[in-house]
Amino acid sequence: MVWGDYISFEYGKPVKDKESSDGVVPVYGTNGQIGTSHLSPLCKIPSFIVGRKGAYRGVHYSSVPFSVIDTAFYALPLTDKVNMKWAYYKFLTYDINRMDSGSAIPSTDRYELYKIPVEIPNLDIQRKIVAVLDSFNEKIGTNVAINENLFQQAQTLYKARFVDMLPFDGVMPADWHLGTVSEIIEIHDSKRIPLSSRERAALAKVYPYYGATSIMDYVDRYLFDGIYLLLGEDGSVVDSQGFPILQYVEGKFWVNNHAHILTGKNGFSVEMLYLLFSMTNVQSIVTGAVQPKISQANLNKVSIVIPSEDELLSFDSMIQPYFGQIRNLRAENERLAATRDALLPKLMSGELDVSELDL
Repeated sequence: MVWGDYISFEYGKPVKDKESSDGVVPVYGTNGQIGTSHLSPLCKIPSFIVGRKGAYRGVHYSSVPFSVIDTAFYALPLTDKVNMKWAYYKFLTYDINRMDSGSAIPSTDRYELYKIPVEIPNLDIQRKIVAVLDSFNEKIGTNVAINENLFQQAQTLYKARFVDMLPFDGVMPADWHLGTVSEIIEIHDSKRIPLSSRERAALAKVYPYYGATSIMDYVDRYLFDGIYLLLGEDGSVVDSQGFPILQYVEGKFWVNNHAHILTGKNGFSVEMLYLLFSMTNVQSIVTGAVQPKISQANLNKVSIVIPSEDELLSFDSMIQPYFGQIRNLRAENERLAATRDALLPKLMSGELDVSELDL
């Protein structure tokens, strides 16, 4: 049997308000969720999405009805013998990006997907496999939620200590001063990396390769080792309120030229920079109508109130436990994801028998 016997892949359609941030309907493209919509969902059931166009075409799942733009397909069942969450996990084991139609823009032909051979286990086995894999994802999701809460707590502490007290009823403490960002940051330079490095590391996932907003790829070498803050250089990636897209990263990694790589100085830790910039509107320093950009020069000139060194050290000692826990939970999530990814092909192929599991 082949997938075309069990499911159909439907074309996505343009969604007028896909950039909205407060809609109730998720909107997906070839690389995942790209926004939300207030319009009726295109797919009325929970199901999965397969990227149709682009150099990287991913597979994603939505647990609620959703819409898809015209760069992706969404899957609909043709039979009641398939658990669509199980089908999603099965598609994660395929290299969709090698199924290239040969057109000018890399793309996947849905008839190529239909021809993939598949053996469908009974629904109870499908359910158990889904339960095993979902347990990893649920724990990862719980850790992400805890980390978001920890960061919000640290933000609240920073705001109460360094923001809410401004403007000091007209009198700034004697050992505080009005300065610029240049006094508290070190900007580190990145370098181009050969494409071959990315190709060699694609399967091994050795070191993450960051762009303006996220991990873009993996490479077989690293340029940075430690804890850094990445601030998107591309001015188009500030959020709707004008706050920069920030990445708090740890370990060995490479960064492309679309992000500023920052560490702190003069009493400002990376964590304090993270909190500061998370509450700093940078819209006014974005330049360039065609290609918006946050330049190093403009970033350095942003005016800020700089507390005393003693005040900074005292506050930093208060927030470090929060960020230590954030890093620990991130590391746990990496281990969980690695275990899940190792189990995935074995579960889907039947190499691991789940029939006796009491789930």
